Amino acid sequence: MTNETALPLYLRGRFAPVPEEHSAADLTVRGSLPPDLDGRYLRNGPNPLPGQDKGHWFTGPGMLHGIRLRNGRAEWYRNRWVRTRELAGHPFVREDFTIDLAATPANTHVIRHADKVLALCEVGLPYWVSPSLETVGPYDFEGRLTTAMTAHPKEDPATGELHLFGTGFAPPYLTYHRVTAEGLLLDSRPIDVPGPTMMHDFAITEHHIVWLDLPVVFDAALAGRGGMPHRWDEEYGARLGVMPRTPGSTEVRWYDVDPCYVFHVGNAYEDAQGRIVLDAVRYDHAGFQKAWADIGGSAGPSGLIGVVEPGHSQAPAVLHRWILDPAAGRVTESPLDDRAAEFPTHNATLTGRPNRYLYTVSGDGIAKHDLTRHTSHVHETPGSRYAGEAVFVAAADGISEDEGWLLSLVSNDDGKAGELLVLDAADLSVQAVVELPHPVPAGFHGSWLPAPVHRP
Repeated sequence: MTNETALPLYLRGRFAPVPEEHSAADLTVRGSLPPDLDGRYLRNGPNPLPGQDKGHWFTGPGMLHGIRLRNGRAEWYRNRWVRTRELAGHPFVREDFTIDLAATPANTHVIRHADKVLALCEVGLPYWVSPSLETVGPYDFEGRLTTAMTAHPKEDPATGELHLFGTGFAPPYLTYHRVTAEGLLLDSRPIDVPGPTMMHDFAITEHHIVWLDLPVVFDAALAGRGGMPHRWDEEYGARLGVMPRTPGSTEVRWYDVDPCYVFHVGNAYEDAQGRIVLDAVRYDHAGFQKAWADIGGSAGPSGLIGVVEPGHSQAPAVLHRWILDPAAGRVTESPLDDRAAEFPTHNATLTGRPNRYLYTVSGDGIAKHDLTRHTSHVHETPGSRYAGEAVFVAAADGISEDEGWLLSLVSNDDGKAGELLVLDAADLSVQAVVELPHPVPAGFHGSWLPAPVHRP
């Protein structure tokens, strides 16, 4: 019998992978599902095949979990592996040392753009999946995407354009792409950065792209040893870049910042003084090193992506604000909260525009941060229950920024079945809990796909 405490953190408790795919109908709902919730909630995350641990939480093959809500009912739940070339046994690096961008775990995020549902992972191409979670195949925007694609593209709420980037292990290390609202990739531009930085996220404002060129970099000497071939490099430096969204522009104005790392951006916008305001979750060197070790399989939980424990003495990552002032040529920065935080989300109709609220996963539940009043409060998930990323869904007739609901998958450390938690975003009260038939491992990012959904 396997001694569970000897397993790496990402293979036990709430992180334990599930060995099978399931489908279930007519799920039990406690409380009342809002009638506005007509669509699918999908969430992605790593789920290694039985007996095939790849040595790091980030590297397991992607599994999608989906719940269909309609007319106050939870009609079905499904979980499906994304059937990528990697899952079929094809290597990312071929025998001739070229890269197979379709041999990706596709394990990080799932979005819909131009009626295509895409499972994302930053090391390769997206994978097109059906609304019922069946894999269609790798998707390269009709041959126009020749780099990897970030797991965190940004859709402009005014234009419908999708902004994204790809990073590489060799030059060009960073490439920007722009996709029309109809799904046509029509703009690709190499952006000059000094090395193979692990850029996981970025931001847009109404008129700018904001780059995060930070000191975690690819190290070829670590490749092939299992886990992630990246390390903190103090000499690389830390800077934020502002690039106009003007078609064809590659000019970036860089601002040096205190050394740190950012996995996830909350939002960014231009203020009334023409400054760029960026809110994100910031790790200092010590916090990053501890979190990186934990998710790579060493000792107990500390910091990344909702792993932080209630009552932990020091938050490894907190919400932080940078204000980039082009007129003065300087940047100021300060923490927004001392509460442990990850997975920041917001009302997506305000992406790139001023927003008052951010929602994060904290050690003791889901936190709502009021950035105007500089306050926060938490919906707690006590005991062995741990909430995942909270996805905001606006009310159909909503007026205020926080008029809507938060959807979060809850995982259990004790092996019990998962739940879909539905909170009122205004006060974090529980509106409904959908009981799932099986455990759901802690995972990464998800999206709400309102009906109608067109099938491929």
